[in-house]
Amino acid sequence: MDFILGGVAACGACFFTNPLEVVKTRMQLQGELKSRGTYQVYYRNVFHAFYTIGKIDGLAGLQKGLVPGLVYQFFMNGVRLGSYALTESLGYIHTDGRVSATKSTVSGAIAGVVGAVMGSPIYLVKTHLQSQSTSSIAVGHQYKHRHGILGLWRGASAAIPRVSVGSAAQLATFSASKEMVNDLQVFSEGSWLIALSAGMISSVVVVLAMTPFDVVSTRLYNQPVDHLGKGMLYRGFVDCFSKTLKKEGMTGLYKGLGASYFRLGPHTILSLLFWNELRCLHQSYS
Repeated sequence: MDFILGGVAACGACFFTNPLEVVKTRMQLQGELKSRGTYQVYYRNVFHAFYTIGKIDGLAGLQKGLVPGLVYQFFMNGVRLGSYALTESLGYIHTDGRVSATKSTVSGAIAGVVGAVMGSPIYLVKTHLQSQSTSSIAVGHQYKHRHGILGLWRGASAAIPRVSVGSAAQLATFSASKEMVNDLQVFSEGSWLIALSAGMISSVVVVLAMTPFDVVSTRLYNQPVDHLGKGMLYRGFVDCFSKTLKKEGMTGLYKGLGASYFRLGPHTILSLLFWNELRCLHQSYS
């Protein structure tokens, strides 16, 4: 049941934040491997990207990749949050009754690795759909073909560090923040505002830790491939990371940071809030 509750909570958050995921994907692919000032800027900021995509691609363009996005969230976060909930219920993330930063971080990272491997094929399809646009505002490689079975796991080398780092930061911060807010007794015991507050703190940490990995992941999944299925721009995670850093600087790794927070922030807050409340609801009827 923990796995199902985690998946349902993430799907609920995805439905509201998918347009932000489309914007984030486009901004991360814009100016790929080009120095600032040497490429045409179609999306100046988050709000301009929203307006441009809505105007050129239509409102449906802002919900591109919604179906694979929902499937990805259900499987990836179902496994990730379900695994973490299991370790939490068994007491593995606690030391002397308190949340252990080390244990919760390691548990979150391991849960993230398992979820990333499960969800990688769906994330690839989602990224390709969300990058597709009218030629006048197209950024990144525009895929128009089918994938073989093995090709669906291309980019997993970036997905695993991306999700493991994000998962470790998110879940460890959420557990510790929830405990801290409880100790401060700002809200009544069991209040949904405790989970909301903890989710808000967690969202900031997640975005700062995860964005460089998110940029690399998006680019690896979306790069063109040769007839053998090998990437034509990057050999793997380390190559993409180093090339982006060399060509675009540190700002290249944080490209679309505003869009990342507008997407990852609400998604983190909503998914953790829904997850916490669904677990409480389930426990009350068990």
